[in-house]
Amino acid sequence: MNIEGLLEVYEKAVDALKIEQTNPVLIASIKLQIIALFTNGKSDKVYQMSSSKNPPSCVEDSLGTPWGLHEINQKIGARQPVGMVFEGREPIGLNYSECSPAKQQKNLITSRILRLMGLEEGINRGGSVDSFARYVYIHGTNHEENLGKPASSGCLQVANLDAVELFDLVPLKTHLFIHLDSWRMISFRIWYTKFNERLIKNGLAIIQLKSNRLH
Repeated sequence: MNIEGLLEVYEKAVDALKIEQTNPVLIASIKLQIIALFTNGKSDKVYQMSSSKNPPSCVEDSLGTPWGLHEINQKIGARQPVGMVFEGREPIGLNYSECSPAKQQKNLITSRILRLMGLEEGINRGGSVDSFARYVYIHGTNHEENLGKPASSGCLQVANLDAVELFDLVPLKTHLFIHLDSWRMISFRIWYTKFNERLIKNGLAIIQLKSNRLH
């Protein structure tokens, strides 16, 4: 699927969920390992990323990158130097290059944090599948050599300068759609949303999707 095709997938997802699109919007492709920034329906920027080493998953403790519709709910790190390391979403006062060799071996959170909140109840929001509670971010990395391939513990890692640029370009509440590149996944989401709507009309509780595999 090309970059423009990703926008069509996002549009179908928000239509199924009856959510208004945002402008700009970010769309991440796990298959392509990119994040594309769309403004006014056009792809302005494309950033290399790293998603999780583990298989994609919305489930807590899976260390997998979640899928589906999210929003940028918090922006952390304004005016911090490029390469600043964050722990518990607080700057520690050190650039990653100043950390111990043992610490530098880890995937550190650097430069900026864009914290994600899931917008799809039972898929990436609520219960054991809550992206916000799982502390899933877009953030800079001290291992830029791994960009373009799965390497994270669940977050979307980008180059440090790209993290700063994204932080400056996208406002809070901007949508991020994380795409698995599976049309079966899209069809399931549409069916699942409509099924829950029927449950609500009949006064029944919304089911919670627990599975971390949809294809």
